[in-house]
Amino acid sequence: MTTKTLAAGLSAAVLALALAQGAQAQQAPAAPQVTHGAAIPGVCVMSLDGAIGGSTVGQYVQTRLQQIATQVEAELKGEETAITNEAQAIETGRASLSQDAFDKRRADLQVRVNAFQRKATLRERELAVTQQKAIARVGQEMEPLIRQVYQQRQCAMLVNREALLFSNPQMDVTATLVTALNGKITQFAFDRERLDQQAAGAQTR
Repeated sequence: MTTKTLAAGLSAAVLALALAQGAQAQQAPAAPQVTHGAAIPGVCVMSLDGAIGGSTVGQYVQTRLQQIATQVEAELKGEETAITNEAQAIETGRASLSQDAFDKRRADLQVRVNAFQRKATLRERELAVTQQKAIARVGQEMEPLIRQVYQQRQCAMLVNREALLFSNPQMDVTATLVTALNGKITQFAFDRERLDQQAAGAQTR
């Protein structure tokens, strides 16, 4: 398993956690009891969603991503409000403006609107890249631990639990992986990626 492959799976896990956060407040109905057959020797099962969601570092990453998204939202909301207020001021004062002055203010406002739209698109891309890099870091930390757990449990096959309808819990190594990950790392510093600065730096080279 490569870091790239693992990161792809973890990306889905983080997105699933984000979507599920709002649903956690609702009480889920109890799942019906299932009687499992005997555990298959050598076959191990692991949940990527469960591993990242149950780990301290996974919860930290999710919280940090939400903090960054909130900061971006506040930044954009302030500019959006200023643009909306300017548009209303232009319409309110239209009667007292000459046509040229009115057209000039509208044209200037359109420039601001276009710049705001470009900025919002850039921030969206930055959030996506930030998430990808944070997930890749978790993937790098998890990859050797997965191999370690695989060997410790003497697995002959490791299956992603999300691809299964049911499996005997005795074959599940997710909790073991979570314990190993918690013992290795609980958090790491990261901030929003700045794609505009990266582009500017590339142009000056």
